Amino acid sequence: MKREQIYIMNFTHVYEQESFMEKREIQWLDCTKILETNCYCSIKAEKRLKKMIAPYKPQGIHFIDSGNYHYITKLWVDKIKSPYSLIIFDHHPDMQPTLYNGVLSCGCWARDVLENDPFCKKIYLIGVADELMQKIEGIRNRNKLIYISERDLKGEEKKKMLANAIIRTPIYISIDKDVLSPKFAVTNWDQGSLSLKKIKELFQIIATKQEIIGIDICGECPSCISRSKEVDAEYTNDLCNTYLLETFLEAPLKTPPP
Repeated sequence: MKREQIYIMNFTHVYEQESFMEKREIQWLDCTKILETNCYCSIKAEKRLKKMIAPYKPQGIHFIDSGNYHYITKLWVDKIKSPYSLIIFDHHPDMQPTLYNGVLSCGCWARDVLENDPFCKKIYLIGVADELMQKIEGIRNRNKLIYISERDLKGEEKKKMLANAIIRTPIYISIDKDVLSPKFAVTNWDQGSLSLKKIKELFQIIATKQEIIGIDICGECPSCISRSKEVDAEYTNDLCNTYLLETFLEAPLKTPPP
């Protein structure tokens, strides 16, 4: 597999305003004509998205637009048919109960993976807001969930815990840029306070623990396209994506066994 394998799932045209992918081989996936995908993904839309990504394996680096489409991570990890661990950087836990039976959303997808994916052995939630995590109740398989809050990351104890964690499976990493301070990314959700340097530091700790299957990044800000601060938002997000892409390309990505 080429470690430069990069996918862009274009829902909102926001990536067309950025340049971080220039001079790289990119697989563009046009999702703009698939309806019923914003925040909630209808069963019909889910089928179309699964058909679109069917030719591709989960390895590689996937840019999946704004946090409204974070549920796309579940569609990629559903393709992993051997034991793995999922590491999620996110200001929000995405562990809400589903509001509509069988319908994926940006708020419930991680809970769906935790409770229903037999190949997912652990989920590590990193950077989540404590007050949001404390509201989550009734999760099945809670023993598979480890979370390191935004507050925890201000000290060294939890970082050492992550460094010393015994992760026996390959890893898939998902990053929602709303975990970052607005200084480093502009998103359409409330944000945390992490720096890009902290993300890189934690990523390097993780990458030394086990092989990485694939990575995805969301947290673009399509609403910024029509704002007066458009240029600043696009510039900030473009720099952020450039930094993350260069960081991740340093790591070897593993092809899961068939």
